[in-house]
Amino acid sequence: MTTVLAPVEGAAVGLAAVPDPVFSAGMVGPGTAIDPLRGPGKAVAPIAGKIMKLHPHAYVIVGDDGKGVLVHLGIDTVQLKGKGFQLLAAEGDRVCAGQPVVAWDPAVIEAGGRSPVCPVVALDALAESVTGVVHGAVQVGDQLFQWE
Repeated sequence: MTTVLAPVEGAAVGLAAVPDPVFSAGMVGPGTAIDPLRGPGKAVAPIAGKIMKLHPHAYVIVGDDGKGVLVHLGIDTVQLKGKGFQLLAAEGDRVCAGQPVVAWDPAVIEAGGRSPVCPVVALDALAESVTGVVHGAVQVGDQLFQWE
């Protein structure tokens, strides 16, 4: 069982609330999304493992059990080409759950006309394997969901 932690502080709103059909329909995978607090903060590793992909706006961490979790910081933020994001780790790094990966400011993302909502997705997972999905207020490092 893998416990996936909240990478950012805010409100867990579910994938259906993501203003992107690929995420909201669960096509990327099951999980949830967090509507983050507006203000500067750090997005952390939701699980312990290796950073397999790292972009300023998104990252994938794969645990020792082979399970990968995607954290996507905002919607259409790839178009920002890294502006407003600061990498705090490197691709290939091993990280502990809760370790900062990217510094960013959701208020800046929103001011630029994009949604700062953050999908947190269990990659290559069956919908029924993700349980205990939290709704409502979450702090960084709170349990977000379980993945069997």
